[in-house]
Amino acid sequence: MTKLIIQIPCYNEEEQIGKTLGDLPKELAGIDEIEILVINDGSTDNSAETARSCGASVIDIKPNKGLANAFRSGLAESLKRGADIIVNTDADNQYCADDIKKLIQPIIDGNADIVIGARNIEAIKEFSLIKKILQKVGSAVLRLLSSAPVSDAPSGFRAFSKQAAIKLNVFDNYTYTMETILQANAKDLKIVSVPIRVNPKLRESKLVKNIFDYVLKSMKTTIRMFIVYRPFRFFISLAGLSGLLGIMLVIRFIYFYLQGNGNGHVQSLIFASVFLISAIQLGIIAILGDLLSINRKLLEDIQTRVRKFELKD
Repeated sequence: MTKLIIQIPCYNEEEQIGKTLGDLPKELAGIDEIEILVINDGSTDNSAETARSCGASVIDIKPNKGLANAFRSGLAESLKRGADIIVNTDADNQYCADDIKKLIQPIIDGNADIVIGARNIEAIKEFSLIKKILQKVGSAVLRLLSSAPVSDAPSGFRAFSKQAAIKLNVFDNYTYTMETILQANAKDLKIVSVPIRVNPKLRESKLVKNIFDYVLKSMKTTIRMFIVYRPFRFFISLAGLSGLLGIMLVIRFIYFYLQGNGNGHVQSLIFASVFLISAIQLGIIAILGDLLSINRKLLEDIQTRVRKFELKD
């Protein structure tokens, strides 16, 4: 028996939540039971009451703690309720609910652990040109850093297998979208993207109040997660860059010295020493970071085993 839980983080969505819940599928091929779980993240309106009146289960979080915390709480609660597959969607009905079948199929077929719904960014009229460009650049950077075939990294329309939900950890308090992508490859979780449709916009985004603020916060999260899960690659890259600059300055000094003008370019040796010493220090940090990463993986393996035991998996 396969159980699907559709979780919906919700904050002050009284006007939209009814439409969102009404569009959700009542039955799906390969699924024996569907449960709707609304994570009421400290709403001050009647979102929770509206959701309950539509037949959804509701868990309340007080006070409002943000999208990432609501997502994390939803995963934990879904696992407790016996979910085999968890679909995450937005309360504002942004994503086409009929495409949930596309999200879950790769998991049912055993071809994926995480499935991300990829929007056709070019076709979304509400997105400005700069937002479309930033979406594409951000997804390209995530593909490079995570080695995952992700075409729409910020998309919150996702499906997770039970094993993926058990293994994932969300640390960031702002958003979970990029963090989970970077974790997936490190935890041997296979990501697949499937094309999905979007509905007409019902309201402005509550997460993206300013595109540049969103970019800065996303960059902060990405760099932080990359350091956590790829510390050796991160610091050894910086060490290599610093070392290269140091060597170039040494070559510059030697060149001018052989030209008989070395006394006037001693500053090159000074800066070269700074860069080369920094390279050595960053190399040491890379090794220490790698050792800490191994320890973290061991602790996460223990955590996964504990979660499975608690769920009696």
